[in-house]
Amino acid sequence: MSLTAARDKFRSFLTRKGLRATNQRLAIFDAALAQGEHFTAEQLLDYARSIDDSVSRATVYRTLPIMTESALLREVDIGTGEKYYRASREGTDVQVAQVVCIDCDRIFEISAPFMSWYGNTVSQKLGLTPVSQRLQVSAHCNAWRETGHCPRREAT
Repeated sequence: MSLTAARDKFRSFLTRKGLRATNQRLAIFDAALAQGEHFTAEQLLDYARSIDDSVSRATVYRTLPIMTESALLREVDIGTGEKYYRASREGTDVQVAQVVCIDCDRIFEISAPFMSWYGNTVSQKLGLTPVSQRLQVSAHCNAWRETGHCPRREAT
């Protein structure tokens, strides 16, 4: 989906919800979709304020669920109490597995097409239809353990 199509989708979604497409919401949208990595709400606040300095923390926290519900963002919970977000990309029906590095606090996503098959198989055995699923692996950084230096930590 192009950025223009995503923006149109966001505007349409806001309209259906009875909400206005304010400059602040559009700045949050632009900031979120510009990110290539996972981000927190506080990071998004900083990114959005670099576009429009009038963006408030409250507007970011109110807009994130809207963007998640519209499927423009995916919410990732790695069990730390803080939620992460990532812009949905083209081909989002492809399943991904998340690998969370405990040492460098990064979230990696890899294609995991087997997840669709697995979710369908186990659900059908129980007479159920899968709605969502996720695979999340927590891992240690081998380089950090061996040398005390993580090349991914410096890359952020």
